[in-house]
Amino acid sequence: MQIIRDITTLRQHIKKARQAGKTVGFVPTMGYLHPGHLSLLHQARNENDLTVLSIFVNPLQFGVGEDYEEYPRDLEADAAQAETAGCDLIFAPTVKEMYPKGYATFVDVERLTETLCGASRPGHFRGVTTVVTKLFNIVTPDRAYFGQKDAQQALVLRKMARDLNMDLQVLIMPTIREKDGLAMSSRNTYLSPEERTQATVLSRSLRQAQEKIKHGERDANKITEFITQTIQSEPLANIDYVAIVDTDEIKPTETINGQTLIALAVRFGKTRLIDNIIVEVS
Repeated sequence: MQIIRDITTLRQHIKKARQAGKTVGFVPTMGYLHPGHLSLLHQARNENDLTVLSIFVNPLQFGVGEDYEEYPRDLEADAAQAETAGCDLIFAPTVKEMYPKGYATFVDVERLTETLCGASRPGHFRGVTTVVTKLFNIVTPDRAYFGQKDAQQALVLRKMARDLNMDLQVLIMPTIREKDGLAMSSRNTYLSPEERTQATVLSRSLRQAQEKIKHGERDANKITEFITQTIQSEPLANIDYVAIVDTDEIKPTETINGQTLIALAVRFGKTRLIDNIIVEVS
């Protein structure tokens, strides 16, 4: 496995792989890898000849007062895990490499970015879509892999790829969870022991809501109210949003029907956690 820092060198490796008739699988990350990331790498390894992982803490997707400077970074540990998972190339550029002096071009996906995390983190998705477009142009993958934990992000990127006629598949893989149900996230390391214990209410509330839907509840407002009350039972939880939306336009829905995303964002202290489930109702 190789760690590559510059775009030119990475493109040379990709070109050689293409000339040899190899397919390319790509996993974009901000690093500080956990088993969720590794599950994406395993999938990419199984479905492609060459597996590329990017590690780049993208400043464009962090707002004022967010945790860009504090975001955990450990390239050495990440590389060891990635190699074990079958990664061939790690692309770990500097900010200057990705955004050289005078950089002035951005990518916006409208409508889908206006709700959920887009409403509470203005500019966040503009940063995500811009950096991922650049990474797709650099790596030119056949398939790119994202986790469902970041469901809105994955749906936005899938829409972006379709709208811009990008020649790749955007694949959304299941959320990987801790044994107690907490969705794996690099930000979980910020939680105090008490916050960590109370944070399990997120997956628990979603699981219980899913059971209510399975038993016939279709009123989105009732499900939202149930999840909200369940989360508020934990004193350290501060809800950003609880929302039920369709998976096409990410618009709020009053009746749960078809494929529906139930998503939430909650703060425990300074740590903002997100989680979701997708339910299918005929």
